[in-house]
Amino acid sequence: MTDLSTVKGTTKRAYLSYLPKGAGLIWVLVLLCVIAAILSPAFLNPANITNVLRQIALFGIVSIGMTFVILTKGIDLSIGSILGVCAVSTALLLTSGMSVPLTIIAVLLIGILMGAVNGIGITIGGVPPFIMTLGMMVMGRGLALTLANGQPIGLGERAADFMWLGRGFALGLPVPVWIFLVVAAVAIFTLRYTSYGRQIYAVGSNEEAARLSGINVKAIVFSVYVISGLLASLTALIFVSRLTVGEPTAGTGIELEAIAITVIGGTSLFGGEGGILGTMIGAAILAVLANIMNLVGVSPFTQQIVKGAIIVGAVLYEMMRKRKKSS
Repeated sequence: MTDLSTVKGTTKRAYLSYLPKGAGLIWVLVLLCVIAAILSPAFLNPANITNVLRQIALFGIVSIGMTFVILTKGIDLSIGSILGVCAVSTALLLTSGMSVPLTIIAVLLIGILMGAVNGIGITIGGVPPFIMTLGMMVMGRGLALTLANGQPIGLGERAADFMWLGRGFALGLPVPVWIFLVVAAVAIFTLRYTSYGRQIYAVGSNEEAARLSGINVKAIVFSVYVISGLLASLTALIFVSRLTVGEPTAGTGIELEAIAITVIGGTSLFGGEGGILGTMIGAAILAVLANIMNLVGVSPFTQQIVKGAIIVGAVLYEMMRKRKKSS
């Protein structure tokens, strides 16, 4: 039997330690927006703001999946390749004549399946998450390139049927933003108010203690990789809808973006601490930062250096904080 009082206490401590970070992140985001407006008046252009919101949505959805994984002390390096496979699959299915609703369902199932393969390899095969998802990253990218014969696949006359998902608007906001907000709301409710969410925190905090309290650790770990795969496939659908092309290289490097966003958002790489609100703010911070660098003409190569430095800095901060707590 699961000791719910212990699990609830773990979740409460995780959230209490995370909330101060979330409050600080909001001020960082506000400061970045002010700096962006000063450096380039174009930042406040409605078209640019819309573009930033779409970027936040794309980064945010995959990062929510990564947050679930990292909360269990795991890592998923394969989300970019899953996105690529799903992007190519979307284009192939649509151009073959499949209806939009069936295509969406089929692509989401592909993402779930690839996430499940990761989960099975980790929980049943005993492969470390880093190695398993690294292998899936390589295999998935190869599969995407094979399916597309190494070439982008345009949607052709089906583009008009599908563009609403990535380019449409509802109540004044881009459709991807609404999708992101719905996904985030479901994730927040799940982690904060359900037994399943409390078990995720318990597994990440102390896997052995979680097992002894009756939690099916393997089932929890398996499930978070399925969630990650599902959200990567959802991002692929938005990506293809926005660009009207299935790129076999789509999603390259997005796993690093997701890790950076998750860590910036206050989720500990050591597991058991963090939350979705921080991930949402982290996605906004990274999207605004990328937009600032684009507006002032920073080279894409230099941008990679900045993002890498952010990841290293965030991890170093987390390690120093851990040492301080333990001393």
